[in-house]
Amino acid sequence: MSHSPMVTNGTGMSPQHAHNSDISNDAKKVKLDQTNNTNAPSRVIHIRSLPNDVAETDIVQLGLPFGEMSKVLLLKQKNQAFLEFNDEGSAANMVSYYQTTPSQVRLKPCYVQFSNHKELSIKTDASHAYQNATAQAALQAAQAVIHARGGGGNSGAFLESNECNQTVLRVIVDNILYPITLDVLHSLFSRFGKVLKIITFTKNNTYQALIQFSDPISAKAAKDSLDGQNVYNGCDTLKIDYSRLMNLNVKYNNDKSRDYTRPELPTGEVTLESTMQQSMLGTPGVMASPFAAAMPGLGGAPLTAYGAPSAAAAAAGVNPFSSAMPAMAGFGPIPGAYGAARLGIPIQAQAGSPVLLVSNLDEQTVTPDALFTLFGVYGDVHRVKILFNKKDNALIQMAEPSQAQLAITFLDKVKVWGKTIRVAQSKHSVVQMPKEGQPDAGLTKDYVNSPLHRFKRPGSKNCQNIFPPSAVLHLSNIPKDTEEGEITSKFAEHGAVKAFKFFPKDRKMALIQMGSVDEAVMALIAMHNYQMGENSHLRVSFSKSTI
Repeated sequence: MSHSPMVTNGTGMSPQHAHNSDISNDAKKVKLDQTNNTNAPSRVIHIRSLPNDVAETDIVQLGLPFGEMSKVLLLKQKNQAFLEFNDEGSAANMVSYYQTTPSQVRLKPCYVQFSNHKELSIKTDASHAYQNATAQAALQAAQAVIHARGGGGNSGAFLESNECNQTVLRVIVDNILYPITLDVLHSLFSRFGKVLKIITFTKNNTYQALIQFSDPISAKAAKDSLDGQNVYNGCDTLKIDYSRLMNLNVKYNNDKSRDYTRPELPTGEVTLESTMQQSMLGTPGVMASPFAAAMPGLGGAPLTAYGAPSAAAAAAGVNPFSSAMPAMAGFGPIPGAYGAARLGIPIQAQAGSPVLLVSNLDEQTVTPDALFTLFGVYGDVHRVKILFNKKDNALIQMAEPSQAQLAITFLDKVKVWGKTIRVAQSKHSVVQMPKEGQPDAGLTKDYVNSPLHRFKRPGSKNCQNIFPPSAVLHLSNIPKDTEEGEITSKFAEHGAVKAFKFFPKDRKMALIQMGSVDEAVMALIAMHNYQMGENSHLRVSFSKSTI
C-alpha cells in the first residue's frame, strides 16, 4: 500500500482524519472549468488531471517560469499534485497565466488553480523517504536552473557552465554484478522526468549509456539523485556526468538503443541474444554485450524503490555483497536476482539462455548429482546432461537466465576435481531429456521437482547469502547433540580442516575452514545434504566470514 505525505492547511489541524478530508475536498470541489476557481489566493497551487507517468520534475517544470518553489507533493494515484511557492505573488502569476493559456504535462491537458491549503507540511517518516527525496531533487534542480539563468545568487555555486541547458547524461556502471539493460535504465531514470532517448554501449570494458531527457531540470535531478548510488545491493554503481552531446541520434529501436519519440524506427540487426553471443566470442563492437564479463542478471522478476514491485521480494536491506557505496534506500533482494534490485521497476532482463555449457570436467568423476549440488549454490538447477561422446562437457539448465549468469560469475575458472572448469552460456535454450528407449547411461537427469532447491521458496534467506567459492563453509541444520569431532572428521575426508566454530547462540549452525578453496568446493559437493541424523540433512554453502 502506498502512502502520500501529509498536507495541512497551516491552521493547526493535526488529526489525520481532518487532514485527509481536506485533501479529498480539495480534489472533489474543484470543477473542470478553471474559470470557476474561487479559492482565495495562496502560495500553494493545486494541479489536477495529470498523466499517469507524471513525475515531480514535471510539476516543477510547470511552475519554473513563475518563481522559486519550496515544496512539491505528487498524489500519483489521484493524478494530482500540490506545488508551494516561496511567495504568494509567484503562485498568483502562475494561476493567472494558466487561466488564459492551456497547461500541459507530457502532452496531457491539466488544470491549475489555487489550493485551499495555505502551506504544505510534508511527512518525513521512513515510509515517505523516497517520495521526499525525489521531490527535493526536483526542487533543487529547478533552483539551480533559476539561479544559473540569472534568477539570483551566484550561478557558479549551483551549476557549472552550460549545465542549465544540458539534457544528455553519460552514465557509467561500475562494479557490475547484475546486468543493467536499457529497460532498467529507462524505468530508473524516468522517475525523474521524461526520457526521450537512450543509447547503451561498452567502452574500455565498462558498460555505459547516454540518456537524453526532455528538459535540463529532469536531467539534473536524475544526476544529483543517482550519481554514486548502487542500482542493486552493493553493486552496479552509477557514475553520472553530463555528456558533451546536445542531442542523441538514434537509428534503431532495439535492446541497445531507443528513441521513445519515434516508435516507428526499425529494430536493425542487433538483439540482446546476438550481441551476448558475439561478446562471449570476443567480437569487438560498440554494441557488444555488457554481460561479456559474465554478469548475472535478473530473470523476469520485477524490482522494488528508485524503480518495482517485486515478484516475491525477500527481506529488504540486507547487502550480500561488500561495497563502499550504499545501496539505494528502499530496495530489497528478490528471488532470481539474489539480493538485487531495490528500484520499484519491472525488470525485463531475461539475459540470454538459462542453459550453461561446462567444459574441462573430470570425466572419470563427474556425475549429474555433483553438478546439481555445486551449481545449485547459485540457482535452482532443473536439468543436467553430461555429453555422451564428450564426457568432460556438460549442459546445465538453470531455472532462470539470471541464475545462469550468476553461476558463470562465480564458477568459471574454479578448480573442480583438480581441473579448472570453464562455464559459459550455451546456445541452447533448454536441455532435452533423452527419448524413450534411447541409451543415456544415466548422464541426463531432471531435477525440476527436486526438494533440494535452495531458492524455490520466495523470500528465502539463501537469496541473501550467495558468495564466491571460499575456503570457509557455512554449515546449517546441524542436529543439536552433534559434536565438533563428528563434523570435522567427515569433512577431513575431503581435505584438511583448518578451523571449526559453532555459532555461539545457535549450535545448529557452524563455520568450517578447509585447507584451500579447491578443497572447500569438493567438501561442499560431498557434504551438502549429508544425512547427520534421522531427519536432519546438513546444509553447506560458501561463506564470506573468517574464523
